[in-house]
Amino acid sequence: MKHDNETAALAALACVDLDAWPIHETDGSDYALKVAEVRKDLQNVGCARIGGFIRPDYRQAFHEEVNGVAPSAHFSTSSINPYFTPDDPELPVSHPRRRYSENTNGFVAMDRFPQNGLSLSLYRNPAFQRFIADCLEEETLFTFDDPLAGVVVNVMKEGQQLAWHYDTNEFIVSLLTRKPHEGGAFEYVPDLRQPGNECYDEVERVLDGRSDRVRSLSLELGDLQIFKGRFSLHRVVKGQGERHTVIFGYAKQPGFIGRVERTRKVHNRVTQAHIDAEKRARNDGLAD
Repeated sequence: MKHDNETAALAALACVDLDAWPIHETDGSDYALKVAEVRKDLQNVGCARIGGFIRPDYRQAFHEEVNGVAPSAHFSTSSINPYFTPDDPELPVSHPRRRYSENTNGFVAMDRFPQNGLSLSLYRNPAFQRFIADCLEEETLFTFDDPLAGVVVNVMKEGQQLAWHYDTNEFIVSLLTRKPHEGGAFEYVPDLRQPGNECYDEVERVLDGRSDRVRSLSLELGDLQIFKGRFSLHRVVKGQGERHTVIFGYAKQPGFIGRVERTRKVHNRVTQAHIDAEKRARNDGLAD
């Protein structure tokens, strides 16, 4: 049975360019070198582009799978601040928590994906999880218990944008499956805040367009991205043509489930699991 499980796990990695990224050989020197490359980028700029991770002959298959579920995306247009929090009239008008921008995009929930499809198979693959954990210098990572958010698709139609914001979870792993004809760049500010310190002055400079810390990244089809989104302010600018990104969610502790309010905003629904988990609170002293 162990042999059968290992064979199945390796088969699930058929979509990965294992020559360029030998994530199935954790004891090899090539694996160690690749992990070191990713770690260096994460340490230096809070973001790593893992170029050509998906084999060219599988990129179309990912594209088709995501195109198939994209029509079920819940789209919303809202005005958000970087923290997804309500307005606080007691703060100055220029304060980042009172700075709202249009946010227009859609998300496909995990329960819309084909259960044996490429996206969920890669997400649950032990070798893939081990690679992501090693890149983040974590002993272990866990798949979400959230029935809607473990794997999602971010869908951005032409002219839509993802406004400046922080993520709920500490890091994000994503795969670009459809690229706009023009535009649609990912912009971010590495490590803009730390636990217990929001660094509001620098956030205000970013929102005003006065910061020299903003970086831009243009991803290609088949590129995997690891990004520390809870601490790095980021956005996706408007593009010409549709943009699809599969987002894989992992957590440092087991049992992660998203907050009710934010889940409802993203997916227009919640489950009993979200309601039951609402009593749990974060301990990093940062706003959501």
